[in-house]
Amino acid sequence: MYSLTASLRSLSLQPARQSVLRTLATAAAPAPSASSAPSPQPQQWTPRSKRTGVLARKHGMTALWYEDGTRIPVTVLQLDAVQVISSQSYPATRHTPERHTVIVGCSPRKDKTTNASLLGQFRKAGVASKMRVAEFEVTKDALVPAGTTLSAAHFVPGQQVDVQAPSIGKGFQGVMKRHNFRGLRASHGTSISHRSHGSTGQHQDPGRVFPGKKMAGRMGGQNVTTQNLIIERIDTALNVLYVRGAVPGAPGAFVRVKDALKGVGWKAQAREKMGLGREEGEVLEGIRGLPMPAGTVEMAEGLPREIQRGSK
Repeated sequence: MYSLTASLRSLSLQPARQSVLRTLATAAAPAPSASSAPSPQPQQWTPRSKRTGVLARKHGMTALWYEDGTRIPVTVLQLDAVQVISSQSYPATRHTPERHTVIVGCSPRKDKTTNASLLGQFRKAGVASKMRVAEFEVTKDALVPAGTTLSAAHFVPGQQVDVQAPSIGKGFQGVMKRHNFRGLRASHGTSISHRSHGSTGQHQDPGRVFPGKKMAGRMGGQNVTTQNLIIERIDTALNVLYVRGAVPGAPGAFVRVKDALKGVGWKAQAREKMGLGREEGEVLEGIRGLPMPAGTVEMAEGLPREIQRGSK
């Protein structure tokens, strides 16, 4: 009986005791200071980092001239309101490793011409509707928050990029234009077959044309990837990239631009393994690093308007 009474008495006094102890503990605890909170460390690009790419509009070709008179043919690519739509992370499964992706959009469009599924994604990210969207696979340290606006400062002049776009459609073409065939003889017995492909098979055995035979057909209009093109100049005010060489696609086409797989990723890993540029702090030849996780418009505000390859 005594033990039961003592237990009830202790239970009745426990809330009051807890409130007093909580008050004393609150008064004794020091107030958290802003200096004690750990400050986030800026991310650094490593040879194993895989950044997001961008979507750009092709505006044709022009030329740049160096002081020594060298003429450099370049393609003009503009980043037209490129914003991040979402960043996704997918856990590893039994058959696939962990994956991280970034979806970007380019060029604003009217809401009434956007389908409902995409319109919901744009509203969720808090960005305007886009004409094109593209998904890029990245590493975990290169995830970009949704709503971030990317600029031309995402790329460093002198680095190499891979570009991809649908080639210009040529329609139905013959084998001489489509596959660079020589054609038949111009005289001596050839009649109205000068540009034909000639024989397409054998006799009754095998009695068929093998799949993949080069013949006349539709030419162009397929995705073409050009690797290791050099960024000659960037314009941070107009968000323009001047890429050395020809870029696939017609003027006005949407082009995927990302860090070169071989010229940036593989080359940086090889330099790191051999110890090249370690004393100078260069991850690539003449390049100390790339913006991480991405080059934003806020970052471009503190840069000169035009940055040329080789300039300090």
